Amino acid sequence: MLMFIARRLLTMLGTAICLTFLVFWLTNLAPNLEKIAKTEAGSRITDAEVESWLDKNGFGQPLLVRYGEWLGVLPGWTTTDESGAVRGRCIASGQDPAEAPRFCGILQGDWGYSRVFREDVASVIGTRLALTGKLMAWVLVVMVPGALILGILAGMREGSRTDRVLSTASIAITATPEYVSGVVFIAVFTSSAVGLKWFNGSATSAMDDANLVNFTLPVLTVALYAMGYVARMTRASMTEVMTAQYIRTARLKGVSFPQVVLRHALRNALIAPFTVIMLQIPWLLTGVVIVESLFNYKGFGWTLVEAAGNNDIELLLGISVVSVVVVLLTQLISDVGYVYLNPRLRLS
Repeated sequence: MLMFIARRLLTMLGTAICLTFLVFWLTNLAPNLEKIAKTEAGSRITDAEVESWLDKNGFGQPLLVRYGEWLGVLPGWTTTDESGAVRGRCIASGQDPAEAPRFCGILQGDWGYSRVFREDVASVIGTRLALTGKLMAWVLVVMVPGALILGILAGMREGSRTDRVLSTASIAITATPEYVSGVVFIAVFTSSAVGLKWFNGSATSAMDDANLVNFTLPVLTVALYAMGYVARMTRASMTEVMTAQYIRTARLKGVSFPQVVLRHALRNALIAPFTVIMLQIPWLLTGVVIVESLFNYKGFGWTLVEAAGNNDIELLLGISVVSVVVVLLTQLISDVGYVYLNPRLRLS
């Protein structure tokens, strides 16, 4: 098991480097850098002034060098202006250049400065990620039990009326994207025309005080879409297990149907859904972009939209790091959990 985890960790490290470099390259394309220069120095500056501003702020170096500085494996850039003052990536405002550290990247905990929110990227991401974490936690509380119950009930008796009804419902909610279901929920449950003003169409107040009125619609919008997919996977796994030879043997020995399901079929049927549920977590992190924007819930997804719309490179890079880490960690937990739950893989 230790060798298995070690190989996975090495693979995760290589994947993280490749993905972060790809995002760094895309966010540091020439048009994006030119837009930053014109935002900071003035929209009417000439091309020569754009190049001069980029050189003075460390953007004129080769891409690999800047990526190494951002990671923190290469020393940060420094420059001297016309007055003789020394500026640089690692030199804070008013700090003596001799006392500044040479390395100041992600590995040193320096995530940069957000041009949109006017504060450190780490602080912005920490605050917004906590808000999205609260949303995702409630989504999982609703989604996981609901999806497992639907899938198990549908898979216990394949082809029955219950199976057909639940399978149809699962397909219907999976085929409905979040931006459609969210708009429908807002129109039905918050509109005075319909008369069901049960919930709030905005979840901004839920950032400080989440309750049934302001948090129900965003949670349901995210949970329903994922619930249908997990329920279908659970149903397929349960159906396969119920046709296994040991289940038939238990039935022939006179074991009651509820005991067959609970003692023999359920554990094996939950192996595949466990992997699917773990892989839903990275999707939830990116899927909340639509829901947070729709309900004005200023979490991680909303921050991503703001950073992309305002060309905030440092914040986009920080968000990409968090997203890559979450995806890789959930995949690792999924792989380890699958090996632990499946004795055949453990023995091999």
